Amino acid sequence: MKVAIGGPLKIAFRPWVEGLENIPDEGPAILASNHLSFSDSFFLPVMLHRKVTFIAKAEYFTTPGVKGRLTAAFFKGVGQLPVDRSGSRGAGEAAIRSGIEVLERGELFGIYPEGTRSPDGRLYRGKPGGLARVALATGAPVIPVAMIDTEKIQPPGKVVPKLMRPGIRIGKPLDFSRYQGLAHDRFVLRAVTDEVMYEIMKLSGQEYVDIYATAAKRQIAEAAKAEREAERAAGRTAGTAADRVQQAAGKAQEAAGKAAGKAQEAAKAAFGRAEKAEKAEKAEKDTDEKVEKVEKEKQAE
Repeated sequence: MKVAIGGPLKIAFRPWVEGLENIPDEGPAILASNHLSFSDSFFLPVMLHRKVTFIAKAEYFTTPGVKGRLTAAFFKGVGQLPVDRSGSRGAGEAAIRSGIEVLERGELFGIYPEGTRSPDGRLYRGKPGGLARVALATGAPVIPVAMIDTEKIQPPGKVVPKLMRPGIRIGKPLDFSRYQGLAHDRFVLRAVTDEVMYEIMKLSGQEYVDIYATAAKRQIAEAAKAEREAERAAGRTAGTAADRVQQAAGKAQEAAGKAAGKAQEAAKAAFGRAEKAEKAEKAEKDTDEKVEKVEKEKQAE
């Protein structure tokens, strides 16, 4: 399956790799990588000459549809291990046990210390419970790995990938044998994890954020929710204001109509009064003319 999918993947995307010489030809080692995209779990395994086993979400093996079946087939083909993450503590212990078993067989074990994909392309704080515990329990060297630009190929939520060249930069192995026997010291676990994250940051060139990626995703989701609520509230306010303006305009129009009616009535009344006055003036003029005519006739006699 790796050959069947890996060949077309290399031809289509032409990924570049630096530092392949840092992967040992044999023996156990831990590959600790940043996590930018779902496609990270495709590109890294197909570019290595050795099999690397990652812990994968159980959903990747049970997702329905064509894409789900292809994903499950690929992960099974390259030896990925499904872990049910419904119970976070139990899932963490299962992942640690699986990693130890892989390394005890002398194989490569891959892990994403951030615990989830980066929501914005930045590098987030590594979780000490998995990587450091497996490294100290087995004594296996930790090889930092940086995935480059894979988030641009297939960002979260995008189904169809974009054709472009991703990169993989592999650092020199880190030896933590000096902490052997301190796998339960939380300060040691944090120190080991931070050292690995620092090396990944140097390889990837990412901006480092000292919070967990899960917390960042939660903050982003809450901010998006608050923005949607604000937009809805603004819409309701705008709607209420528009209703008020429309009502005021209706009242003004009604008042203007009444005023125009009264003005029209007043004009009619004034016109009627003017007409009566004109008739009265004409009648008075006619009377004066008749009187004047009568007086002239008397004088003529």
